[in-house]
Amino acid sequence: MVRVHPDSPISGPLVSWGNAWLAGHTGLDAAVDRVERAGGPQIVAEPGAERPLRAVLAELRVEGMTALRLALPAAGDPLGLTGPAAFTMAAVDAGQAVTAVLPGRCVGLVPAPDRRGSSYAGIRWTAMDADPAPPDVPALAEAEHALTGAMRAAAEALAGVDGPPAGRPRLGGDEGLAPGYPARAHRVAALAARLAAVLAAAGERGVTSRQLATSGAALRELDRAVRRARVAAHNAVLEPRHAAGER
Repeated sequence: MVRVHPDSPISGPLVSWGNAWLAGHTGLDAAVDRVERAGGPQIVAEPGAERPLRAVLAELRVEGMTALRLALPAAGDPLGLTGPAAFTMAAVDAGQAVTAVLPGRCVGLVPAPDRRGSSYAGIRWTAMDADPAPPDVPALAEAEHALTGAMRAAAEALAGVDGPPAGRPRLGGDEGLAPGYPARAHRVAALAARLAAVLAAAGERGVTSRQLATSGAALRELDRAVRRARVAAHNAVLEPRHAAGER
């Protein structure tokens, strides 16, 4: 499987704008337009057929889809997943996935680059059965607290690491959450995006393996906290209002 880079903004916008559409904050066409702005044309591969993402989302809503959940798993950390094994393995390999929540069942969507010729570049989502059990993911407040602590620990660890000047981190294409999310979710998502850029910049500074031995544990914990914060922010609409509320 050709992998979508885990820092790509593909799964996040599908969850964010898909949930905004489900909540009535935007229309289906506008939501899919924002997703395709991030990754190009989007299709969904199902057994025996490929269909546009727009058509699949409309059909899932007719079937009772209530929400979309983000998963950002890594080896040994299936964050946002509960199985089955085939979906988990595909999502870990891709570094990301989306779960559509329906009455009594879930549908998993795993992205991969879709390139056809020299001018077509989009995303091909593979639809798979997903376990309907809710994943064990942090609440938004918990994820924010852990992210702040990991950020401080990483800053202290990197303070003594010499290397070429880092410059200003490139923030990439993360445009933040869609309308309808609580203010705290917007804040956590924005901070996680900035820290992901910092982590990427740290890898570009020419830091040696000996220097990374000093700061590596803190950076790994920051990476874990960033992934958990992103998942918590994007899934905040599934939390009870008082838990994900304004603060």
